[in-house]
Amino acid sequence: MRRLYTLLLLAFTALVAQAAPPPPAYFDHTGRDDVLAGGVKMITIDTPKGKFRVWTKRVGNNPTIKVLLLHGGPGATHEYFEAFDSYFPGAGIEYYYYDQLGSAFSDKPTDESLWDTPRFVEEVEQVRQALHLDKDNFYLLGHSWGGVLAIEYALKYQQHLKGLVISNMVDSIPAYNQYAKTVLMPAMDPAKLAQVQRMEREHKTSDPAYMAILMPMHYEQHVLRMPAAQWPEPVTRSFGHINEQIYVSMQGPSELGASGKLLNWDRSKDLAKITVPTLVIGATYDTIDPKYMAVMAKKLPKGHFLLCPKGAHLAMYDDQATYFSGLIGFLKDTDAGRP
Repeated sequence: MRRLYTLLLLAFTALVAQAAPPPPAYFDHTGRDDVLAGGVKMITIDTPKGKFRVWTKRVGNNPTIKVLLLHGGPGATHEYFEAFDSYFPGAGIEYYYYDQLGSAFSDKPTDESLWDTPRFVEEVEQVRQALHLDKDNFYLLGHSWGGVLAIEYALKYQQHLKGLVISNMVDSIPAYNQYAKTVLMPAMDPAKLAQVQRMEREHKTSDPAYMAILMPMHYEQHVLRMPAAQWPEPVTRSFGHINEQIYVSMQGPSELGASGKLLNWDRSKDLAKITVPTLVIGATYDTIDPKYMAVMAKKLPKGHFLLCPKGAHLAMYDDQATYFSGLIGFLKDTDAGRP
C-alpha cells in the first residue's frame, strides 16, 4: 500500500510540474537588447533644448515586477541605491538604475531651463517607453526629490503604472519647510544654527566650515544615522557626484528647508487622484515628518504606509531590514493582486 501511495504521489508531482510553467530565470537575457553592455542602455530623450542621452542599467529578469528607481537630489545619482543589490536579486525583482539628465553617467547640459519638474516628468515617460515598461509590470520608486517626481509622473501617466513607491518624501514642500522650522531647527544648538543660517545668507555654503557644522548636527541625525566616517561608500560616492547646479536651482543650497524652484510645490490635495497601489515609506528620524507621511498614505485610495522606526532620510541604510522587507512585501503583494 505504501509503495502504491508513493508511486501515485510521484505521478501527481510529475503532472503538476508539467502543467505549471517554470519560473523565469532571473538572469535570462533572451530577447534583451542590453546584453552586450551588461544591462546598460543609453536612452536618447527629446527636450525643449534638443536631444540628450540618459544612462540606465537593468538588473535581473522578472516579467511582472520591474522597478525603475528615481534618485533624489535633485542632481544626485543612482549610486546610493546600490544597497538594493543586496535584496532585490534574492527576491527575484527586476530593477533599473537610472541617472536623470544632468546626473552622473548621463549627459550634463548646463542650460538651467532644463531643471524643471514637468520636463523631468516627460523624461521619465520617454525612459519608460525605451525600457518597454507597462501597466502589467511597471513599478516606479521615487526617493526624496525622486518622490516628488514619482508623484508628478503618477498624476499624469498612472495608466502605465502597476504600482508606486514614495520613499522619504512628502506631498508638499511648504509642509516640508514647516517641519524643518518648527521641529528640526529648534532641536539644534542655537548658536550653531545661527552660524549656518548666516553662511547661507552670505552664500558661503561651499565653505568646508558649513558642512563641518551641519554634518554632526543634521546629517548624522536626520540623513543617515551613523558617523559620517562610517557611511557606506555608495552614499559618499553619490554625494560626491551631485550636480550642484541642479540641486541649488531646484532645492536651494540648504538641507534645512527648500528655497529653489520647488519652494511652492504642493500636491497635498491631489493624492486621491492616484489610484494605483502605492507604498509610502517614512522614517522616525527623517528630515521628513513621518506622521505627515502616514496621513499621506490614507489620502491614497490604495495607499499603504511603512515606518522605519530606526531610520532617517536614507532609511534603506540605517533601517535596512525594515525598509527592504516592507518594500519587497509590497511589491510581491501587489504582483499577486493582494490588497
